[in-house]
Amino acid sequence: MADDRRDDLTEWLRPFVATLGDRRRARMCPACVEELIGPGDRKSVQPMAMRSPGIGYDQLHHFIGAALWASAPLEKELCRQADALVGGSDAWLIIDDTALPKKGRASVGVAPQYASALGKNANCQTLVSVTLASGEVPVMIGLRLFLPESWTSDRARMDRAKVPDEARTYRTKPEIALAEIDRVRSAGARFGGILADAGYGLSGPFRQALTERGLMGRGHRSQAEGLLGQPYPDLPGRRARATA
Repeated sequence: MADDRRDDLTEWLRPFVATLGDRRRARMCPACVEELIGPGDRKSVQPMAMRSPGIGYDQLHHFIGAALWASAPLEKELCRQADALVGGSDAWLIIDDTALPKKGRASVGVAPQYASALGKNANCQTLVSVTLASGEVPVMIGLRLFLPESWTSDRARMDRAKVPDEARTYRTKPEIALAEIDRVRSAGARFGGILADAGYGLSGPFRQALTERGLMGRGHRSQAEGLLGQPYPDLPGRRARATA
C-alpha cells in the first residue's frame, strides 16, 4: 500500500484503535486491516505476516487468535462513526441472516440449517447481521453468531470450541436481533424504522418487543410483505424492503 494511502487508513482507524487500550494492539490493528483490504489473494496469517514489514507471524497470530481484549468499546465506536455517516430519522436498521457454508463439525456454531447464501439447507454457520443504512449507503454495525441447540446442549463441544460462558445459553435469532437493536440504540445509533426478513416477523415476541419499544418495522420475503411493530407510512417514490 502506498504511503499516502497507509497514512489515510491510519488516520481513519484512529478512533477505533484508541479503544483497544494497548500500544501493541494499536500497532497490530492497522497492519492487520491493511492486509485484509489490500492486494494479495491469501488472507491467512502466514502470508499476511510475510507481506507486512516489521510484523512477525507470532505477533500477528497472537493478535488475531489469542489476544484477549474487550470488544464492546470498539463496537460502540463503530456505532458512533456509522451514525455520523448515515444515522438519522430517515435511516433504517436492517436485520438479516448471513450464512457461511462450512465443511466438517469443528467450526463454532456449524450445523445443518438454512443457508441464505445458497437458498437451501446446508452445513453452515449462521450470523444475525445488523446494518444501519440511509439511501444507497449501508454500514454494517453488528454481526452475531447464532448457536443452534445442537451446540448449546453439548457442553463438551462448546468447551473444545472455547465458547465464552456468556454465549452458551440458547437464543433464537429474533432474540439475538432484539439484543442488538437495544445495543446499537444505547450506543447512539439513530434510525427511523426496522427492516427485517419476514422470518423475524413470524416471531410474535419479536413483533411485540418492537411495539413495546415504539419502533416501526417491516418484514419482507419474496413478494409478501408484512408490518412489524407499529405501522408507518411508505417512503415516497420507493418500496421499503429488507435484503433477504
